[in-house]
Amino acid sequence: MSLPTDRQYTAEHEWVQLSGDVARVGVTEYAATSLGDVVYLDLPDVGTQITAGQTCGEIESTKSVSDLYAPVTGEVAEVNTEAVDNPELVNTDPFGTWLFTVRTTGQTAELLEADAYTALTQG
Repeated sequence: MSLPTDRQYTAEHEWVQLSGDVARVGVTEYAATSLGDVVYLDLPDVGTQITAGQTCGEIESTKSVSDLYAPVTGEVAEVNTEAVDNPELVNTDPFGTWLFTVRTTGQTAELLEADAYTALTQG
């Protein structure tokens, strides 16, 4: 698995792509593969304040329901309604399918570079 190096990763298997004070958030290929077929996304509403490291939604697959954790602190600015309507996109293109964006306040969870995340998932 080759990870994009234009973003950072969390130990909870989310990716975050920072651009100024806006963070785009998704789940990694590792998470999508581990979950199996994703059938439902419960994402935070636009305007919701989220806190880095805290639960902010759920991702449901045919195997299980898993929490989504906020990689950054801030206000949810946008939700990817295409992903909500077609949750299987998480499986078919996990690095191309973002879930929501956050206008950050600068606080982040512990973020990993691609090589550190690869080491985590292969350990």
